[in-house]
Amino acid sequence: MNSSDMKLTQEAAYRDWLASVKSRIYAARMNIALSANSELIALYYELGARITERESTAQWGSGFIDAFSKDLRSSFPDVGGFSAKNLRYCRAFFRFYCCPAIWQQAVAKLASDPWAGVEAELARQLVQIPWGHHIQIFSKCSELAEAGFYIGQTIEQGWSRDVLALQLKSRLYDRAGKAVTNFPRTLPTSQSDLAQQTLKDPYTFDFMAMTAPYNERDVERQLTRHITQFLLELGKGFAFIGRQYHLEVAGNGYYIDLLFYHIILKCYVVVELKNRKFIPEYAGKLNFYLSAVDSLLKRDDDHPTIGLLLCRDKNNIEVEFALRDLNKPMGVSEYTLVETLPDNLKGALPTVEEIEQDLQQLQEGSSE
Repeated sequence: MNSSDMKLTQEAAYRDWLASVKSRIYAARMNIALSANSELIALYYELGARITERESTAQWGSGFIDAFSKDLRSSFPDVGGFSAKNLRYCRAFFRFYCCPAIWQQAVAKLASDPWAGVEAELARQLVQIPWGHHIQIFSKCSELAEAGFYIGQTIEQGWSRDVLALQLKSRLYDRAGKAVTNFPRTLPTSQSDLAQQTLKDPYTFDFMAMTAPYNERDVERQLTRHITQFLLELGKGFAFIGRQYHLEVAGNGYYIDLLFYHIILKCYVVVELKNRKFIPEYAGKLNFYLSAVDSLLKRDDDHPTIGLLLCRDKNNIEVEFALRDLNKPMGVSEYTLVETLPDNLKGALPTVEEIEQDLQQLQEGSSE
């Protein structure tokens, strides 16, 4: 690089111009990728529609899809996605998203409407996620509302296929927004709805195993040790501040189990862990912590601090009574984790082989 080139690369105006051009190239590459994905997903929907229509009108036998796959792969040897297995996925894709009552009409309209039979907003979302994600969703979901939830979350949070699989396995759809809270009374409507959807019930911490007996501090240590999985389970927007976060009120020290800042809600989130069933006194202590954080940490442009109490068990009516007259926004959820046996008990249990041997002996005895 000569001196004139070096001088040019050091000019602020050139660097700004270069950054804008690079940004445009990145955007163009993303649009190309999205466009290609959009065409692919639409093609798979159409293939699924045409397969479904032929199966219902033509008597071509059970080997139809296998023969169809062989012919497509012969005609397009350089194009993937035409295996018999994937064509069956295409058929399932169409059948899941298109109402059975209008399958025939939908196929007839494909030339003018590539997403015939699919609600417009849902069709717009379908083309935004990769095919591998779709297979996970329509294979595991039982209804459109559930599928729409996972599609929306995938788009919003940028889930990889593995993360999506974990969320499907943990039944996030059944847990999201289910925490018992007092948000409608303590937060503005716009903030309340978003905060409610942010919390779950129960929380599933199956990424860590605990050996009894253990207490809240043991759970805290494990959660912070597995902070990446913990944040994934909490959901998008949580930034970890600290464990046993120290606050001083009136000369006395207090320690918050886990403190977060939520960058979307724009507020601190205090998480208290209890390795036992909920009792009303827990809500009062959490209310105190929220007041302390609002006074000592909250900035003028922050929203009110939110509290989340995680217990091993709870009675929802009891929780509702406990939160009814508290003026700080908080929610209560249960959490589950994997419990393992202590080492000194593991040897006392029969092995799988021993159980199988006992069963075999029982069967032989009953047959004599």
